[in-house]
Amino acid sequence: MSQFDDRKRAQETKYQLDQELEFKAQARRAKLVGLWAAELMGLKDEAAADYAKSVVVADLEEAGVEDLFRKIRGDLDLHSVQLSDHQIRSKMDEALAEARASVAAGT
Repeated sequence: MSQFDDRKRAQETKYQLDQELEFKAQARRAKLVGLWAAELMGLKDEAAADYAKSVVVADLEEAGVEDLFRKIRGDLDLHSVQLSDHQIRSKMDEALAEARASVAAGT
């Protein structure tokens, strides 16, 4: 039984680590998308960093990506930035891939 228990613990540990890495990647994605949107809205330096932080916080409101999308869509609309929903979602997907690679590389 010991070998079975060891294997079970190893799988549980791996699952927990995978979940932590995915959480970090999603937070990083929100930051990357926030910085991208900030640039489109003309925000610079500290204002852009503050906006990106607000996007990360908004992404924590509910499970999934719809909260993140609604935040970005609404803010871009307020600043009269013309982008389609598809363009925003594509950027979110691109940023998630970049964030996952970054987290996996430990950077």
